[in-house]
Amino acid sequence: MEFSSRLLANAVDEMSQLPGIGKRTALRLVLHLLDQPQQQTKALANSLTELKKHIKKCRNCHNISDQELCEICSNTSRNEKLVCVVEDIRDVLAIEATQLFNGHYHVLGGKISPIDGIGPSQLSIDSLIKKVDNNQIEELIFALSSTVEGDTTNFYIYNQLKDTEVKLSTIARGIPVGDDLEFADQITLGRSITQRVPFENSLKQD
Repeated sequence: MEFSSRLLANAVDEMSQLPGIGKRTALRLVLHLLDQPQQQTKALANSLTELKKHIKKCRNCHNISDQELCEICSNTSRNEKLVCVVEDIRDVLAIEATQLFNGHYHVLGGKISPIDGIGPSQLSIDSLIKKVDNNQIEELIFALSSTVEGDTTNFYIYNQLKDTEVKLSTIARGIPVGDDLEFADQITLGRSITQRVPFENSLKQD
């Protein structure tokens, strides 16, 4: 794709680095921004700069936060003894959209994937186990995607905690195998949370 402007070409190249954004889509977005008032484009650029500069990870659940403790963890009306284990913030947003879960979360930051060089030490598994050891959790809900990597991660954590008193559950299999939670419709995802089953049952099904 040839451009008459080096500035335009550079902007399109940078925009196309975003996930799911090809060159044509990047060009359309850049041209749209060019048509907007300068103040609006500046506001977008400033918001991204501020996000990158000031965003934090919640010290309790590792979710993205503006403060040391995220709004979910600091909400005293939520059940801190009920914890849902997810891969990343997109899963938190998907489950929150159902309005059917009133516990806390624990964001792993990924899934165990040896082929990608991601092992347990690269994820926030140790801090999860410490929460259980400190009697901070009564029930743990596994809510990772139904993929080989997701199942491997679930099973690894299960093996670490199966001899503890914490109740280990998994979301019901309403989510198709291989699908990420962020793409599930709210009704299906909500039911999969409320109709969760003991993790041992999922092992028998497999």
